[in-house]
Amino acid sequence: MSEERTLFIELFQPFSQYRNPFTFYYAQTYPLPPKSTVIGMLQNATGKYYHEDFWNLKVSVHGGFESVFWNYQNLIKGEISISKIGLLNKHDRNPLGKNIWHPLYHSTMKAQRTPVHQQELFNGHLYIFIRGDAGLIKLIKSRLENPKKVLYLGRSEDVVFIKNVIDEDEFGFEKKVKTVKKNIWLCYPTYIKLKDKYCAKRFPIENKKFPVYSIPVKVEFWNNGNRIKNKAELSKETERKVDFETVIYTGFDYVIYLSKEVEIEIFKLNIDGKNLIFKIPLNFGWL
Repeated sequence: MSEERTLFIELFQPFSQYRNPFTFYYAQTYPLPPKSTVIGMLQNATGKYYHEDFWNLKVSVHGGFESVFWNYQNLIKGEISISKIGLLNKHDRNPLGKNIWHPLYHSTMKAQRTPVHQQELFNGHLYIFIRGDAGLIKLIKSRLENPKKVLYLGRSEDVVFIKNVIDEDEFGFEKKVKTVKKNIWLCYPTYIKLKDKYCAKRFPIENKKFPVYSIPVKVEFWNNGNRIKNKAELSKETERKVDFETVIYTGFDYVIYLSKEVEIEIFKLNIDGKNLIFKIPLNFGWL
């Protein structure tokens, strides 16, 4: 088995929208980026799109946003295509016929638009732990420290600014494992799995009420039963397959009361004179 390494990433994100696909009449956002969104950012940063090795990485996301607001948008329905006469639009409610293309912008004809309330996040301070193959972690670290393109997390317009990238061997990075019997006091919001699929154990939370989300943890694209390996294989017939995980979402200064003991990893990082502490339950805090 290859050596595993742990990488810490601190980033700032001015705006974001991590679309929850289970909301229909409005576009709700997840409170933190799910694993699939983080992996997408790393694949984009390294240029290794659709590489299976990235899904073997373990991810733990912490942090939060300063505020949440609602954005009212008119979204264009149907397909968009570029032609010699400009942008064309095709949608099911086209009065001229379902399969007829017509100009997207025209003096008399207009594209079908749907007004949608979209929930968005403002000023995000995120701390992400990545654990996996040492060679892949080294590549990710080098590309995040010296990005060759604008990085984003979620939508292409949701840019991020990388503030720190710290390897576990660097100064100021401390880690220890501790057994906790009664409670876990978390400083930052995070995701915790309700069940570990490898050992079939349920997270021993005693709290009577807690927010739960079903978040995407893996996304694959298939053509005729074959997994695609590069962007050139994408087409209108490409099938998107998503794996979801049920997680608890914790808030700021959140206390988890336990029904039995669990092991947790405690990370202490000294950054710019500030001591940051993160607690990740083993088997449950890593996505």
